[in-house]
Amino acid sequence: MTSDSELVKGCLAGNSTAWESIVRQYNSRIYNLAYRFTGKFDEAEDLTQEIFLKVYRTLNTYRPESGALVTWMVRVGRNHIIDHYRKFKTERSQTDALEVEYEKVEENPSRFTSPAEALEKRELSERVHRTLLRLSEELREAVILRDLEEFSYEEIADMLKVPVGTVKSRINRGRIELARLLRVFKDQL
Repeated sequence: MTSDSELVKGCLAGNSTAWESIVRQYNSRIYNLAYRFTGKFDEAEDLTQEIFLKVYRTLNTYRPESGALVTWMVRVGRNHIIDHYRKFKTERSQTDALEVEYEKVEENPSRFTSPAEALEKRELSERVHRTLLRLSEELREAVILRDLEEFSYEEIADMLKVPVGTVKSRINRGRIELARLLRVFKDQL
């Protein structure tokens, strides 16, 4: 198996196979990050492509001694998503950001899951996702990076350029707010 630093060196030398390997290896991770921030399949796909373009263009700035390639790519992705939101903030403010439309995609439920269980799981996932989108940006990104992307507190602190204590505080406040919003949603049913 080729190491990340070898893949990066290959990319910088013009080896398209090395780039394809990076894209294959990290595509789902970057897509999941984009989807968790946006809640929209098509927007997440577009952002994923934009993030990979940005990664490709800035690959020469990656330093293996600074951390794992995936950590660097998530940082690039997170920054791109924030820039994207700032760019379209005016457009988004004209629509009700709390009413997120979800495209329905056919899922292939596990053969061990009944249709009712698969539907219940999907509904719960969508409810949590809609609720996540209601958190402030700083709380949402901390919760996503820790609980969904499973980065360490130190990696998150490095990505967000804040102290570890701030990361822990944001995650804790985000989890509390998420639980509160989910309870409110449940009570409304």
